[in-house]
Amino acid sequence: MTGARRGDGPESVPARGLRAVTTVVVGAGHSGLAMSAALGARGIDHVVLERGAIGGAWRARWDSLRLLTPNWQSRLPGYAYAGPDPDGFMTKDDVADFIAAYAAHASAPVETETTVTSVVADDGGYRVATNRGDWRAASVVLASGASARATIPGCAGAIPRDVLTVHAAHYKNPAQLPDGGVLVVGASATGVQLADEIHRSGRPVTLSVGEHVRMPRRYRGLDIQRWLHLIGTLDQRYDEVDDLVRARRVPSPQLVGTPEHATLDLNALTQRGVRLIGRFAGVRDGRALFSGALRNHCALADLKLGRLCDAIDAWAARHDAGAPIDRPTRFEPTRLPAELSLAVDLTRGEIRSIVWATGFAPDFRWLDVPVFDHKGRLVHDGGVVAPGLYAMGLTFMRRRKSSFIHGAEDDARELADHWVETLAGSAPRAVGE
Repeated sequence: MTGARRGDGPESVPARGLRAVTTVVVGAGHSGLAMSAALGARGIDHVVLERGAIGGAWRARWDSLRLLTPNWQSRLPGYAYAGPDPDGFMTKDDVADFIAAYAAHASAPVETETTVTSVVADDGGYRVATNRGDWRAASVVLASGASARATIPGCAGAIPRDVLTVHAAHYKNPAQLPDGGVLVVGASATGVQLADEIHRSGRPVTLSVGEHVRMPRRYRGLDIQRWLHLIGTLDQRYDEVDDLVRARRVPSPQLVGTPEHATLDLNALTQRGVRLIGRFAGVRDGRALFSGALRNHCALADLKLGRLCDAIDAWAARHDAGAPIDRPTRFEPTRLPAELSLAVDLTRGEIRSIVWATGFAPDFRWLDVPVFDHKGRLVHDGGVVAPGLYAMGLTFMRRRKSSFIHGAEDDARELADHWVETLAGSAPRAVGE
């Protein structure tokens, strides 16, 4: 089996039969490694199983990708960014290197190139089957991430065959697209970044826009992530919101990490020549159909942006942010053309390719435990799935920051404490109490 020497990186060891450990952590991304650190600090023996190389999922993303969060937010238990540019943004390879360096720093017991094929309940614990042997564990942590599976509309199969389609998970750069028009479906963080990059390559871009979160890169002289930290948004807990299901489905904000700290919203895109169209609604007779609610979606995004600025202004009036704070400003409403199309004929050659920026979802097809709702979504209470079964890294799992690198430590600490109390035989308190 492929494993990892403590602090020295991976080495090859022979596959073995059934092995026993207290906890199996599935996934060696930032969430799985944060949980490993929390378990190790509490003396709980464990193993972290990673299907590829540590950081490999980041290296596989598109070439120009950078984190949306500044470097100062890149931290894991006992480890943080220490480079010369705390306000900059890591490239995808920087992130992969950061995670791999943390695994070595923490001496995490990672076994790479180990794919989990099933997890089943077994005599009060769990049996974890992999391509390199099985494990018996009292508990399992699902840390394979919120972005393990690309989501594509079910009607994608109706796209004409001569139109190239690619999901953002498999997009690398504009060179893989044919010349001619490109339809980018989805206007959250990924969609706006890819629309901008592809348009800069000389290809006409149409951006399909649904519900979205408009957010400036900087406001009143500070990065927006600094403000979200200061006003407490990122630390908001899952049990403090009225509609948790909706909160967990909020799209990622329209942000981009660039050396210029530029704002990339719909106004910036249209100023450069990107065409806007409504939410993708389906395909019929070779025509892509779009919702007529674009104005409503943009008006709602503008309204929420104004409310965010109001909250920041109110905080700034009560506190000293520790840095010069510019005067309040307001952003221009989203500009839209007078006439909005509701359909695009995909048979006329105007659109030569489609990029699906339609998001990702967790992939728990290997989890053979009845812990899913009628839509196949994992049911959990702040990461507590079932006795001895936990999750990490899901969107708004315990806090708004749960899926971010800097959000993993708090969640891991609380869930590890919950497991320690369970092992001790006492009824665990509600997590975080």
